[in-house]
Amino acid sequence: MSQTLSLLPLSFWVVIALLIGGAVWAVWHFRDGSGLPMLLVLGTVAAWYVGDVLYNDYPNYHVELFEQDVLRGAWWQVTWFVIVFLVATPWMHRWLNARYLGKSSGVLLLFKYGVRQPVFQKQLNLLFVGCASIWLFLILIAAFRTQGRILYFLFPFLGEGPDPWGRGRIGSGFDAIWTAAFYFQLLVTGIFGVVAALATNRRIRTWALIFCLFAMPYFVLQRARNIMLAAVIPGVLSWIFLRLRGRMWKRFVVLIVCFLLVNAWMGFVIANRSEMSITEAIKQKGLALSADEGVHHEGLNMYEELCWINTFIEDGSYKPNWGSRYFAELVNPIPRALWPGKPLIGIDYAIARGQAGGGAEGAGVYATISTGMIGQGVVNFGRILGPAFAALLMSLWVTILARLDLRISELGRLPLYFCGLILTFNLGRDITLITLYPFVFGYLALWMADQWGSRQMRVATRTQVRQKPRAGFNQRRTFPQPLQRPNATSTLIVKATAKKIPPSNVRAPSRNHF
Repeated sequence: MSQTLSLLPLSFWVVIALLIGGAVWAVWHFRDGSGLPMLLVLGTVAAWYVGDVLYNDYPNYHVELFEQDVLRGAWWQVTWFVIVFLVATPWMHRWLNARYLGKSSGVLLLFKYGVRQPVFQKQLNLLFVGCASIWLFLILIAAFRTQGRILYFLFPFLGEGPDPWGRGRIGSGFDAIWTAAFYFQLLVTGIFGVVAALATNRRIRTWALIFCLFAMPYFVLQRARNIMLAAVIPGVLSWIFLRLRGRMWKRFVVLIVCFLLVNAWMGFVIANRSEMSITEAIKQKGLALSADEGVHHEGLNMYEELCWINTFIEDGSYKPNWGSRYFAELVNPIPRALWPGKPLIGIDYAIARGQAGGGAEGAGVYATISTGMIGQGVVNFGRILGPAFAALLMSLWVTILARLDLRISELGRLPLYFCGLILTFNLGRDITLITLYPFVFGYLALWMADQWGSRQMRVATRTQVRQKPRAGFNQRRTFPQPLQRPNATSTLIVKATAKKIPPSNVRAPSRNHF
């Protein structure tokens, strides 16, 4: 470790100072909703870039691969990213969330006062009913597509189960529908965990746990780590920070234990996923998590990729595509049946990294390579504009999460917020809709629900206005009454008023008076 630190350039220490200062500023601004997501973005930069040189043997790997100018230049790009992010995020938050700035962070309020508020629990119960309906509908489709093997889909540990949402590496036709179904199932599975952690209604909590037992094995036994995290971690974090009672040290102890368990499971997955399915690995080798604790986690090398990008741009073997990759990410949801020539993502950089020669199914490459969220900006807009543009995208992401935080008491905001927090770390590899699909689908569902609720409210308001009588209606429509001969009672009252006789002494005359 000391050898690594002695070799790191000045620009590395500037990054460390900015990350620490930004973290302090973010903690200070927890109350306005932007602090926590800002802190996670800074932590993501630290994990994927600073963690790369500390975890992947910087003296014997990075220093041997790249020139010192490339290493220093990459750190200055990380510095530029962090500066733009820290400056742009508060400004963007004040601009886009101006109407909600009078509120305080909903997560902090739930942390302080608990989750037993009746309004919040009612929203949680409604959310569970909606997600359970979506999940059951998806299971019916899965049962049809798996041709009766749905039991192995629900309980993949019983045997190698079918994948109803499976597709090729490059989708064709309307494969986007099955991709959407997969991510919707991932979203509602994560929400089941949040409901099970926070619901105070015993019946709702029990049903949520049952749905978790049916829904989570399919994702936990996947090969992709980001999918496992999106399915399980929102519920775990909800329980630790919002439901678990006790002092803060108790929560951190539980959090560390959960982290060690998740890390051990990921080590088991990494050690076996290239040879066989996770289900087969469990059956053949048993669930010996301790044996895989020393497995090296692959993919934590975004600083290395940033150095490769700079090297290729410097020697002329790669040129920035001026937004083409961001455009390919943006139009990715469009089915190829509607757009057969839809652009592919990251093929040009994969060829530059030596992955050319793959078959047609791989679009001419053996594999695509993640560029990292900063490197992705560089391959799009160059070494100066690229990091700044990537920082603006992450500032927009923080603003979206902050808005959810400030509206946390509304239907569905809390689970979606925790889902976004978890996916923030995965954005360190690439800012892509492929990672954000669960969040995007959930956000669109909430937007549609809000629009439908607003429309119903407007219809109800118009109906009440039509049924309510107009002011002065009787006065304008009343016909003049004919003059009538005053009776004896009214005559006496008039005379008594003229003589100032108390009204209590006035009596109606008897019938014999006339």
